[in-house]
Amino acid sequence: MEIVNDAIQVYLDKHCEEEPALLKHINRETHLKVPMPRMLSGHYQGRVLSMLSKMLAPERILEIGTFTGYATICLAEGLGQNGQLITIDINEELEDRVKEYFSDAGFSDKINYIIGNAVDIIPTLGGTFDLIFIDADKKNNKTYYDLVIDMLRPGGIIIVDNVLWSGKVIAESDKDTQVINTFNDYIINDPRVEKVMLPVRDGLFLIRKK
Repeated sequence: MEIVNDAIQVYLDKHCEEEPALLKHINRETHLKVPMPRMLSGHYQGRVLSMLSKMLAPERILEIGTFTGYATICLAEGLGQNGQLITIDINEELEDRVKEYFSDAGFSDKINYIIGNAVDIIPTLGGTFDLIFIDADKKNNKTYYDLVIDMLRPGGIIIVDNVLWSGKVIAESDKDTQVINTFNDYIINDPRVEKVMLPVRDGLFLIRKK
């Protein structure tokens, strides 16, 4: 199931900020050379992430799941002059490519790109974050959330991707979909946060800490 039909998606793409040239390049290269390119955020979702980051003006961002760095760069666009973004990914095969993209974007000094298991790395980070983006292996969404919620400042935002799971959340009962639904229900019942789900691409959960 497509959350938004193709005609509307084309209209949305035309009526938001233009995709920056470097991000167009990353988009194209990812689809040509990297397995599972659908994991990339893409133009419209990227502009949504950029806008949310700019509105929040975060000094410290955590991203769980870098992939080819498209969303990372979008989020980094909202950082203040001395802001920092930490991004964690398990796939070391993409490291050189992604570092080059960060350099081309002019964010090498603002992005700390860590290769490893996020479950092990997150507890070592310390400090607080203004914005956290969770876009990694979906089976660990709750684990990541529980690890970071106390690291998020009051008023800070967690964004979780793929929470509509291609529309399967309303009809399918396979194991992966059950994991997504269990996590979504966990968030909606968490009294520590305010939450709203957006039908952007594959679904974004916006979660604001009270």
